[in-house]
Amino acid sequence: MHSPTLLIVAAILAALVTGVLSAVWLFNRRIPGLRLWAQALFCATVFCINLLLRDHVPLPLSVVLAQSSIALTAYLCLLGAREYMGKAPLGHGVAALALGLLLATALFFTLVKPNVQVRIVLTGLVPGVIFIAAAHTLARGGFRKVPARYLFAATVGVHGAFLLVRPLLFKLAAPTEGAQPEAGMVAALSQFVVLESTLAVVLVAFGALMLTNEFITNELRHLAEVDPLTNVFNRRAFLTLLDKAISNAQRTQTTLPVLVMDLDHFKKVNDSWGHRAGDDVLRHFVMLAQRCLRKEDVMGRLGGEEFAIFLPNAGAGGAIAVAERLRAMVEAHPVVTEQRSIALTVSVGVTLCAGSESAGTALQRADEAMYLAKERGRNRVEMTVAPAAPLVPVAATPAPTAPTTLAA
Repeated sequence: MHSPTLLIVAAILAALVTGVLSAVWLFNRRIPGLRLWAQALFCATVFCINLLLRDHVPLPLSVVLAQSSIALTAYLCLLGAREYMGKAPLGHGVAALALGLLLATALFFTLVKPNVQVRIVLTGLVPGVIFIAAAHTLARGGFRKVPARYLFAATVGVHGAFLLVRPLLFKLAAPTEGAQPEAGMVAALSQFVVLESTLAVVLVAFGALMLTNEFITNELRHLAEVDPLTNVFNRRAFLTLLDKAISNAQRTQTTLPVLVMDLDHFKKVNDSWGHRAGDDVLRHFVMLAQRCLRKEDVMGRLGGEEFAIFLPNAGAGGAIAVAERLRAMVEAHPVVTEQRSIALTVSVGVTLCAGSESAGTALQRADEAMYLAKERGRNRVEMTVAPAAPLVPVAATPAPTAPTTLAA
């Protein structure tokens, strides 16, 4: 397949993928990076069309289109990667200045001091570095949680590396120092370059769609596992995680404290100031509770104003300390709005999980401790312990008898 045919295929593919990604983004604009990747592929389409028409376009215009379109393709790909990873956007001022310098340099080696080799270097060097930066951005988050990033990062990184070595390949392919780019093996190499670019377009598009699917899947999982009001785990997800934590604690012979908390007189808040104020109170409580927790501690909303936390490797003393710190913080930090200040207190029940019990059993025991705290005046911490394991009867062994002495 000769170069023009490959370029036509690449341009059509890039245009189609641009349309697909744009359509997906229009239906779900919350997908990070997708709009920027669609714009990047649009620039790639312009690059391919420019190469197809370069014999019919004035050379300076062709050079400007080639340099700017491939540089923008790489830059938009980097911006999309940063947006997908939740990083701050880059300032466009520096990028615009760099693009201006790139175009000025390319035009200098086109009009003032013509040099095709330098233009090839410019076309590969700047975008290549940017593509590798995009791959690095995606790779820094790891691939275990989002395997689809592996394909995207690998494609972008390999394409960037190829752009960096491409000028060297053209240099080696030229039969003599002064040969034009069309001489010798350069024509075959040009076909390979176009083929690689076409494959990169396909893989980038496939990777973008995979990341989109991954994002939507994670979003649905988040909706299924997380309480939308407080942004902590819901009851079902918390119980699942607690069961796993109990199994892990049993396997590693470590303690697993569980706390159950209930906001005191919460019904009065709803009755006096409405459910909107109640929602503010719940969010405020979760914010205060999370200040008292470590990164590995897990919190969930069991329902209404009742919450639970488990503390891996904390021990009984550590659990009581966390519970008391949480209780004191809630008491000391009322919910303050423009209209009112709502004082809060919380009752906390603490227990230690027994080796083989279920999450439901552990929660029930912590819940009993929490109700004991309410019975004893509220705004306090109470702890219950798991019932001792029943003794296993052991068969009695007969007592040794005294040796018999035979009479002489």
